[in-house]
Order: sequence, then structure tokens, then C-alpha cells
Amino acid sequence: MTAIKIYHALEELPQGINTAVAMGFFDGVHLGHRQVVSHAVEAARKEGLAPAVFTFNLPVSSTMKGKRLQTQEQKYQVMEELGVEYFLEPSFETIAGFSPREFVEEMMGKLYHARALFCGENFTFGKKAAGNVEVLRQLCGPLEIQVGVVPMAEYQGRTVSSTRIRKALEEGEMEQVTAMLGRPYQILFPVVHGQKLGRTLGMPTINQKYPEGFQIPRLGIYITRVRVNGEWRPSITGLGSRPTVNDDPTSISCETFIPGYEGNLYDKEVPLEFCRYLEPSHKFENVAQLRQAVMNWADQALSYHGCKKPGE
Repeated sequence: MTAIKIYHALEELPQGINTAVAMGFFDGVHLGHRQVVSHAVEAARKEGLAPAVFTFNLPVSSTMKGKRLQTQEQKYQVMEELGVEYFLEPSFETIAGFSPREFVEEMMGKLYHARALFCGENFTFGKKAAGNVEVLRQLCGPLEIQVGVVPMAEYQGRTVSSTRIRKALEEGEMEQVTAMLGRPYQILFPVVHGQKLGRTLGMPTINQKYPEGFQIPRLGIYITRVRVNGEWRPSITGLGSRPTVNDDPTSISCETFIPGYEGNLYDKEVPLEFCRYLEPSHKFENVAQLRQAVMNWADQALSYHGCKKPGE
């Protein structure tokens, strides 16, 4: 697999590199996004072109495309797995003033040496989204740039979209999220220091914090799995304010118990996949009840993943 090359600035690709480009924002890289990218990769393979993705970079604080479903690093990783060699992501401010013609002729044609462009049916481009797929075809024709418009992916009879995935996350419908993403929903945030209460209860946990601007799933208890030292391990995750031991309902943590694991993961970016929503969080009368509940949830996670309890 060729390592992906990432271009953050608006600059020309090396001479001799002609491209087939998938275009879109691609937050989540869901089923519809994957179809667009796959068309570009396949065309590149057939025509001797370099497979590329064009998007634009927005500050996480921007609300223009909704709350984020993944980090940029996760997006790069998925694109590389799909066979993309060039990832082109100038800042939105850099390209916001381009007319549709400038977008096609100056950027796609002259800078990115595009010979084929691929997009979804709802793709818009250029200043104030003045261009659509028909305009794209009109502008690309004289330049002999092939245009591929990919039908929208559907799930349960409705179009797959990042907005729909955010809604499913808010409702804790993880099976739907997995189906629309084409893989389990995953976070990749550093492990931070918590209160270490779990350690005193004999069930140490890892804590991760959702950054500002990221979509948070429904609060509650989840069956999850964690990738540790190259191995996926069953786990359970509490997403919420930990009402039994915390009086601040606005303090949201993502705390995960990994049965049978006692290593140190602080400051490491640990992949955590959400598999199934179990129940809402609630306040227990004491930490002994909390501990028993955690062990019961852990048994459910082990059963879900087809694993034995530690020590069996």
C-alpha cells in the first residue's frame, strides 16, 4: 500500500502526476463517501492515474458542516485503506472565493492535473455553492476531464448522510451507525488522567475526553472494544457525568473498563469502538452497587464479543 501524501496548502502536484479525484467533505467517510472514493480509485487503476481526494479543512469550531464524526488522522487512515494516494485539503478560506470555473480550470485542472472527477449527486462547489453536477459537466467537457456522478448510498430506504449518522449517535442507535458508516463508530482520543476511583475499586479504567466540536453519542453505558498493543479487547464504556461519584452533571467523561487489563495507557491515542448501547447512566446508592453493575456490564461485553471471563 502506498503511503498517503497530504497537501494542506493550495499547491501544484508534481509534474507527471495526473489524477482521478473524489470530491467532498467526507466527514465520517460513510458508505456514500466510500462509493465516491472507490469510483475514483478504480478509475485511477484503469487509466494509469493517481487516486486522489479533494476536500477542504475547516476549524473544528466551525458549524458549517455540523459536529465532527472523526479526527483528521482517522480520515487520513480510512482514505489510505481505500487506496487514496493524494489527500488534498486546503483551508476553506483559501478556496471560498473561487468561482465554479476557477475551481475546475485553475485548481482541478492546473494544480491537481485532474483527468477524472467524481462526486455525489448533491455535490456543490465554487463561491456560494454556485456550481452543481450539471455545471461541473459543462466546465469539464472542453477540458476533456471525465466526470463521474455517483448515486447516493441508501440504508433502510433513505439516503445515508453525515447528518443522519449524527442523529443515530444522539439516539444511541449504534447498529444503524455501524451500518451507515460501513464499520463501527470509533474515537481516537488520548487517554487522560482521571480520579483513579476505578483503580481503588479493583477495576481500573481509561478516560478519554471528547474535544469541543465533536459529536457526542447518547449518554449512557455501551458495549465497546479497545485496541491495545495491536489486539482488540472487549470493554464497557460509561459516557456521561458519573452521577454516583460526581455532583457536576455538566462534566462529561468517556470512561472505559477493560476486563483483565492492567497496563498503563496514559497519553496514548487508543482506538475505542462503540458496539451496542446498553442503558442510561444512573446514580447508585453506593460504590459497591456501582462496582457490581460494572462487573455485570463487563460480563455482557465479554459475551457479546464471544470471549471468556478473565481467569476462566
